[in-house]
Amino acid sequence: MEEIEVFSWLTLDAIKNASEIKETIGDLQSGHFKSIFCQIEEDYLELFYSDAASNFLRHYEEKDEFALAIEKRKKELGESPYEESPQFEEDFEDEESSDEFDTDDEDTF
Repeated sequence: MEEIEVFSWLTLDAIKNASEIKETIGDLQSGHFKSIFCQIEEDYLELFYSDAASNFLRHYEEKDEFALAIEKRKKELGESPYEESPQFEEDFEDEESSDEFDTDDEDTF
């Protein structure tokens, strides 16, 4: 892995626009960091945007190293897929079992 500091979000945006985005983690609206994992031909890159620290570009040597970096960043920023989140499943089940609306056909307009 190689890393260089990037001083401008415009530079990161230009790279992002020229690449195929694989994963976006984080959000600058609700947090201080955002990582965009992308690919340009055979190069695997992480574009790290920050409003609290340095911005950087990371280049990963291989696809496996790239995949591990994505999982690591998800853990660092507290993001997990829905299937790993029991809270999501509980919320979804509560909505399905809710009997707030009466669906009888007798009350037609």
